[in-house]
Amino acid sequence: MTIKHIHTDVLDIAWEDHGSAVGAPVILLHGFPYDVRAYDEVAPRLAAAGMRVLVPYLRGYGPTRFLSADTPRSGEQAALGNDLLQFMNALRIERATVAGYDWGGRAACIVSALWPERVAGLVSCSGYNIQDIAASAEPAPAEQEHRFWYQYYFHTERGRAGLSKNRRDVCRLLWRLWSPEWQFDEATFEKSASSFDNPDFVDVVIQSYRHRYGYAPGDPALAPIDAKLAQKPKITVPTKVLHGGHDGVGPAAQSEKHQHFFTGPYQRRLLPRIGHNLPQEAPIDFAAAILDLVKEHRP
Repeated sequence: MTIKHIHTDVLDIAWEDHGSAVGAPVILLHGFPYDVRAYDEVAPRLAAAGMRVLVPYLRGYGPTRFLSADTPRSGEQAALGNDLLQFMNALRIERATVAGYDWGGRAACIVSALWPERVAGLVSCSGYNIQDIAASAEPAPAEQEHRFWYQYYFHTERGRAGLSKNRRDVCRLLWRLWSPEWQFDEATFEKSASSFDNPDFVDVVIQSYRHRYGYAPGDPALAPIDAKLAQKPKITVPTKVLHGGHDGVGPAAQSEKHQHFFTGPYQRRLLPRIGHNLPQEAPIDFAAAILDLVKEHRP
């Protein structure tokens, strides 16, 4: 494994590269508040199977940096999807299998939906991850609303100050709440927490959670992508959905209703006693989903 950097239009993206340079490319995408360490036990399994495995740090995390001070520090879904597409373009990857959870799963779903010719297959945790921003003002049942406390907290300036001052405290709490069966230790958490020291982490996170509810404007350069996502595009590429049975932020029942968003070959797998950080909690199952997808749908 080596850490590499590549420039897109707006970012210097850092990523970890595993396996053969001529292997079939697989891109693994982390979520909030995690980083590339979530794939430490997944990437070697895929590399051993002959794949080229790329694990990028998302905008606002780790050594990834914006190229210009003038670029909006946006964490909106269009930015995440566009970053993935530009990452592939910069590396001249014409087609890849993409897999992710949380923010990373959203990026993978967006590229799969809008640019399906670039995706050989998709592994998405918790189902269809493209946000319906137009419907974001519609209240959810109280049991679900309380799981979103951190989002509402981030809508306030107190929340911005809290994340900035207490980012490890906030993120550690989310790890515990979202993965109640996962007994991670402080050393495991700290390996990822160093990525939250990125100078743009707070701004990107705050904008992300405000934009999805219509409380912050998006990056004007991404408006065409936003317009396409508002149509809730279907995903046609071969897909495997994974959902942890003990996901503390998105209950497994939610993805049971998502199948109509997937019009290509589709399978949903429920993983009992697994929480939100699926690749780190169940790396064997996560890697197996990718290997099965490639085996079943190899061009």
